[in-house]
Amino acid sequence: MKSSSLGYPRIGEDREWKRTLEAYWSGKIDEAEFTSQLKAIRLGNLQKQKKQGIDIIPVNDFTFYDQMLDMSVMFGLVPERYSAYEGGSVPLSVYYSMARGNNDEVASEMTKWFNTNYHYIVPELKLAQLTLTENKPLTAYREAKEKLGIETKPVLIGPYTFLSLSKGFNKQEIPGIILSLLPLYTQILRELEQEGVKWVQMDEPSLVSSISKDDMQTVTYLYEKLNEAAPNLNIMLQTYFDAVEHYQEVIELQVQGIGLDFVHDKGRNLSNLEAFGFPKDKVLAAGVIDGKNIWLSDLSQKIELIETLKKQVAEDQIWLQPSCSLLHVPVTVRNETALSKEVKEALAFADEKLEEITLLVKGNNQGIEAIAEKVDANKFTIQTLANSNVRNHGSVQSNVEKVKTRTAGRQLPFKDRYQKQQEFFKLPFLPSTTIGSFPQTFEVKQARGKFNRGEWTAQQYETYVNEEIVRWIEIQEEIGLDVLVHGEFERTDMVEYFGHKFGGFVFLEKGWVQSYGSRCVKPPVIYGDIHFIEPMTVKESVYAQSLTKKTVKGMLTGPVTILNWSFVRDDISRENVCYQLALALEKEIIALESAGIKMIQVDEPALREGLPLKKSDRDEYLNWAVNSFLISTSSVEDTTQIHTHMCYCDFNSFMDVISSLDADVISIETSRSHGELASAFEEKTYEKGIGLGVYDIHSPRVPAVEEMVDMIERGIKVLDKDQFWINPDCGLKTRGIPETVASLKNMVEAAKIVRENLLVNQQAND
Repeated sequence: MKSSSLGYPRIGEDREWKRTLEAYWSGKIDEAEFTSQLKAIRLGNLQKQKKQGIDIIPVNDFTFYDQMLDMSVMFGLVPERYSAYEGGSVPLSVYYSMARGNNDEVASEMTKWFNTNYHYIVPELKLAQLTLTENKPLTAYREAKEKLGIETKPVLIGPYTFLSLSKGFNKQEIPGIILSLLPLYTQILRELEQEGVKWVQMDEPSLVSSISKDDMQTVTYLYEKLNEAAPNLNIMLQTYFDAVEHYQEVIELQVQGIGLDFVHDKGRNLSNLEAFGFPKDKVLAAGVIDGKNIWLSDLSQKIELIETLKKQVAEDQIWLQPSCSLLHVPVTVRNETALSKEVKEALAFADEKLEEITLLVKGNNQGIEAIAEKVDANKFTIQTLANSNVRNHGSVQSNVEKVKTRTAGRQLPFKDRYQKQQEFFKLPFLPSTTIGSFPQTFEVKQARGKFNRGEWTAQQYETYVNEEIVRWIEIQEEIGLDVLVHGEFERTDMVEYFGHKFGGFVFLEKGWVQSYGSRCVKPPVIYGDIHFIEPMTVKESVYAQSLTKKTVKGMLTGPVTILNWSFVRDDISRENVCYQLALALEKEIIALESAGIKMIQVDEPALREGLPLKKSDRDEYLNWAVNSFLISTSSVEDTTQIHTHMCYCDFNSFMDVISSLDADVISIETSRSHGELASAFEEKTYEKGIGLGVYDIHSPRVPAVEEMVDMIERGIKVLDKDQFWINPDCGLKTRGIPETVASLKNMVEAAKIVRENLLVNQQAND
């Protein structure tokens, strides 16, 4: 039996990758120094995996921004709007314009990678542009062999997944696109074969979604052709995040290995394996260690699973590996110095997961007695945490059982209460606001650091935060926004902040994972029963409201997003954890309302990303997810207006679910899809308040007034002006102050122009 890895975190133990990218973007280092530093990180990652004893080490999982973006530029898929590109290899300036935009050209669309919190850049597929500009997997393979003497497994996104995640074409064009993509993949594989590569990993996670039989026939055709093109190259068809659809067809594909997830498959991969067997001439890459969560594996259970697999597959035909790339977990537990022993010993990050893999391989190859001491220690650690008080909070567990039978919902229907809210708030039509956060400058972070290190007292830190609130209330009033926010300067992160205030969470020092580009987040850890301790946001919101006659929104993160953006305990169901969060947040919302905050935004940007990949599993998830939101928000008065925010583009297929949340106003991230979301409302009716994000906050560019006017006007063609709100597409935490102020001024001016145009048209019609 061999050990394998699918991918390793690229960011470094102390986010060296992030700092290198940002130093290059800011001009502090030149391109030569930039590529040299990234090369050192890349080779260091390979050396670590070799030292861990991993037999099959991946390459080309490292990237300068995003692996899907790498595939796009490798295929010459540079949208025409990037005028600096003239063909051939794509320069870094164009690469990063696609990722981040520039002063004149908008960035490519960004969306979630399946059901994770990682984002990828969506390829814009144009047949005329398809050409192989470079063979990145080959370059990565050569570097590892020449510099380190390591035989590696090149990784690339498989053709079916690449196609299914791309945009810019209609269904009728798919056969032509396939015929254009195949020669590029063929050339890549032939060159790898000629180089002497033994295995190549073709990532096809789309095969676990609810694909049709016709789609499966397409996959069969693709891999027949690729096998014909490079018959001496071993292809590992790698799936993850769930069980494959069409198991019997998948195991008969013309590949030499199949990678299956035995962690997040709900037992379906294992059931299919036992029911239909596995080809004797193929390798089974068995994902037995959870690659998406951070808890120690129960080694006894994993040993039982391996023994079950061996009944169907010869052990020398099995690779043991994580369930997916380790991109989704921090690098190592070793750097966590503040955790209790009880918690720290129960955690496993990327390095520790690889240790678990090599330990299980050792136990299989040398006999279980060779690892018996480790297995016993593992069992003791897991049992100690299970028996702790924090996981046995009786009242919390009792309240969850009660709430499952509760019917949650607002007292009045939307139309009736919205009329009351309009009379109460007296806002203009097309009211302008922001999503919540304002720039977290160096000074803001420095102040927080002084407080966290004990250099400032709580009073000093509160005084500083209040000064920032005063400054930004004044800025918002000067800009002319209609609904203001306090700016969230006291918050490190929209999830981590609340975790610090609830019971049942712990926090990591170096637990960083990549979210998008250089943006790294440090998810909180839900390790016990969650409970409300005291009001968390009332003080800042009330202070901000005292500074202005305009309405100030209270800002909270919703239960489903806190769940999906945390590392969640794995000993109880996610549904029960979400209900615990909902009950705690309900108390906070009631506290805000009692303090006079009558407009409250409860963000659920991660509701969509938690959606199961299989359609058959979605109703169950949506039932408890929507109910959790309603439990949090439905106890307020009719005149209290509930807002929410989502990062999601394909609104059309999700509109009914969003409506069932019964939020009075929803804002949606849509600017990167260039207004495509508005077309959803040409087919379906949405009657509640809605703000289509009119500019992209992930890019440093300042959009022109005319650009936002066009976006707004397209929106009000399909939505009633009385339900339309004007806002950026997400929070402004990561942006600089000058670009933020300039963009918001343009946004307010755009809203003013559209208002005036509407009034002129109305007067003309009258």
